[in-house]
Amino acid sequence: MGYTLHRGDALTVLKTLRAESVHAVITDPPYNSGGRTSSQRTSRTARAKYVTSNSTHNLASFPGENRDQRSYRGWLTELLTECYRVGVDQAVACVFTDWRQEPTTTDALQMAGWTWSGTMPWIKPASRPRKGGFKQSSEFIVWGVKGSLDHSRAIYLPGDFTASQPRKDRVHITQKPVEVMQALVRVCPEGGTVLDPFTGSGTTGVAALREDRDFIGIELSDHYAAIADERLRGELTQNDVVLAAPED
Repeated sequence: MGYTLHRGDALTVLKTLRAESVHAVITDPPYNSGGRTSSQRTSRTARAKYVTSNSTHNLASFPGENRDQRSYRGWLTELLTECYRVGVDQAVACVFTDWRQEPTTTDALQMAGWTWSGTMPWIKPASRPRKGGFKQSSEFIVWGVKGSLDHSRAIYLPGDFTASQPRKDRVHITQKPVEVMQALVRVCPEGGTVLDPFTGSGTTGVAALREDRDFIGIELSDHYAAIADERLRGELTQNDVVLAAPED
């Protein structure tokens, strides 16, 4: 299997991809969340939103975290519409979100043409407790289908996931556990192609390659694109790799 990693803006790159060329879209877009007020959500960096002040790591921030909810829905709808265009019939989309943005994410998914098919919780046992209230220990994966599911495949996938964020060798603020991503990419047929327009540190791609799927990634941050490239190369031999040039 192989991968292509594009360095550039997700929407710009998506418009250059061939129609009906991917079998699954699995992605963790910037949530544009992390605050009780519009000002808190749009005026702070990703690191300021999602990293505690006493954190011991010094991971880099990432762009795209300053939209209000209305702008976020419009932007995400346009992006998921392009994902719909490049998906084959019966392709599946899985989009990570949090509790604040889950309703608008389901709106964007459906407005883009996907048939919303459910919301799966990802439970993080090591998350912080909340004094006087319930622990916010979950993120969510909104998923949908282009058309209808392929019922000819004899696969039965879980509807929830329990795993903590990586601690050892963590390289991204919002890095997802590779075991969760491996379970998700199995919705893509073997030998098919998984697309992640927000590659980050490359965990979706690592999972896809380990599960014998091809991978197409897009990453705006040069810092994180370099990390993703290194991780993906580590899964493959040199002859399997295609690294796309930076987009204009």
